[in-house]
Amino acid sequence: MTLQHQEEEQNIEAQKIQQNEPVASITPRYEAGVIGNPWSTGLFDCHENQTNAVMTSFFPCVTFGQISEVLDDGELSCHLGTFIYLLMMPALCSQWVMGSKYRTKIRKKYNLVEAPYTDVVSHIFCPCCSLCQEFRELQARGLDPALGWNGILAQQYARQQSEQTLKNPPSDQVMSK
Repeated sequence: MTLQHQEEEQNIEAQKIQQNEPVASITPRYEAGVIGNPWSTGLFDCHENQTNAVMTSFFPCVTFGQISEVLDDGELSCHLGTFIYLLMMPALCSQWVMGSKYRTKIRKKYNLVEAPYTDVVSHIFCPCCSLCQEFRELQARGLDPALGWNGILAQQYARQQSEQTLKNPPSDQVMSK
């Protein structure tokens, strides 16, 4: 991107802000050399969602099932994702294969940087922290894995209905004595 093009974009955004118009993006822009946007929370910020941290510590397979259901748009159910992860845990601790696959999927979907470690390394050495970070990332993007895919769809439908109700004026009304 040329310097002139960047200045033009900044001027347009400044004008929109002054006119109280929405700006296309508020996420920071990164130049060549840095790949992707930062995660909304760090890998070791498990304390930010203590319920999920405790759940993941004791039942990482459930957290993986919730994440996989959301990332697969409900095609892989939470129960099946949980079962697959559970089966892979005792098999030479190979759950990192599925965990890193879904970490890569979430990174590509939201253009996130592969940091502080690669997806495979994160899931081999810090599987619970990785799952917690992925869970928090989806929550930060309005997709709460704890609700499940159907719960997310219901939440989006209710939000859409309330927006339509606010946009549509009431039907003809008359005053009576």
